[in-house]
Amino acid sequence: METRPRLVILGVMLSIVLAAMESTVVATAMPTIVAALGGIKIYSWVFSAFLLTSTVSMPLWGRLSDLFGRRPAYLTGLVIFLVGSALSGLSQTMGQLIGFRALQGLGAGSLITIGMTVIADLFGLERRAKMQGYFSGMWGGASLVGPLLGGFLSDHVSWRWVFYINLPFGAAAIALIGLGLGEMADRRGGAKIDVPGLMLFTGGVSSLMIGLMLGGGSPEWYALPVLGPLVLAAGLLAAFVSVERQAAQPIVPLALFRIPLVRAAVATGFLSGMAMFGAISFVPLFLQRVNGASAMGAGFVLTPFILGWVACSIISARLALRIGYRSLVIAGMASLTTAFFLFSQWDATLTRAHAMGAVLVAGAGMGMTMVPMLIAVQNAVERSELGSATSLTQFFRTIGGTVGVSVMGAAMARRLQAGYDIESALHAVFVVGLVVCVGAVLSAFLVPAGSAQELARPEAAAPTRSEAGR
Repeated sequence: METRPRLVILGVMLSIVLAAMESTVVATAMPTIVAALGGIKIYSWVFSAFLLTSTVSMPLWGRLSDLFGRRPAYLTGLVIFLVGSALSGLSQTMGQLIGFRALQGLGAGSLITIGMTVIADLFGLERRAKMQGYFSGMWGGASLVGPLLGGFLSDHVSWRWVFYINLPFGAAAIALIGLGLGEMADRRGGAKIDVPGLMLFTGGVSSLMIGLMLGGGSPEWYALPVLGPLVLAAGLLAAFVSVERQAAQPIVPLALFRIPLVRAAVATGFLSGMAMFGAISFVPLFLQRVNGASAMGAGFVLTPFILGWVACSIISARLALRIGYRSLVIAGMASLTTAFFLFSQWDATLTRAHAMGAVLVAGAGMGMTMVPMLIAVQNAVERSELGSATSLTQFFRTIGGTVGVSVMGAAMARRLQAGYDIESALHAVFVVGLVVCVGAVLSAFLVPAGSAQELARPEAAAPTRSEAGR
């Protein structure tokens, strides 16, 4: 089947925008939703259920697209996402909304994962770098628009349209991808789903994330409600690794971890994710509780984070081909470390300008890190493993974020329990983040030296047939 790149690019663009906005659009609508449905005691699970299922499913969608083709996997994920969106809008209780958000997250795990993989399928090294930079920038811009859109729809239309608005755009994405995307991925004859591996992975990662979420608000990680899920996760994931080593078609190909660039991407993604989500979670809290900023004012201060991320994503994608990945990642991690050092110096006299400057440095650091490592991994693996490798980079960044928020949250809770004020407690949070960033700088040296062309597979550097045909 012939691929029509322009249609596919538009379809991927729409799906990535939907996935990015859905991560943030609900936040500003939640007060209105709680007023309509009640259930304030469990409302945080509206976010947690979406995060849990989208994170767990990322590697699974990537692997399914390798085994059965990008088109069927992508369209299936989009349909699940839209069904979850429609049902979320129809919810009559908070319990229903949480369940339907979990279904929505299950589909959302495919959108960015397979979208970025399709872009890698379509283009050779140089064009791929530019497109991944643009799409990463688009993701950041959509994340910024999400809260504004959620507030507008809740105030002037209905909170239900926070979910319904996905339907026309998602339907357009399905049509564009369905018409434009041929089977670029090599299907494997007799491909089968590794059911034991799937069950162990899902159970292990779900238990891990539940334990981390519970631990984030508790100063006592050894408490049974926190420790129990973490111990269960360790057992299930150990069994998963044992099963995957013998599986003919594993859910997560462990052989990928033998590739130096994949190992570097996992390490840098995990640690930078810890720092990034920590900044997003605790910087607004400091501004509101210590400096007395409004919720809108605190959100406004985070704007430079997204802008720095977007700008540096686009620039670093181009620079990666000229100066290599390693120097960019080291510079990005150093910028992130500098930002957390600045955060650790904040006190009640902090001005908005200084706060915005620090978060701009943090955003720039993430932009210099994420896109080059994504490009590096996609260029280092066989096409038959492209979906799995792409999903792993996103999965470990998200897991790192969950660990980071939980560890920093526990540090804050422990300080508050000891009688410290909120400013001192948040200072401890930023010191923990600074230590994580130092580790992230060290992990950046795992990235192999050399030019992008030297580190790429020969077929990754050549233009694809879709490029040659234009």
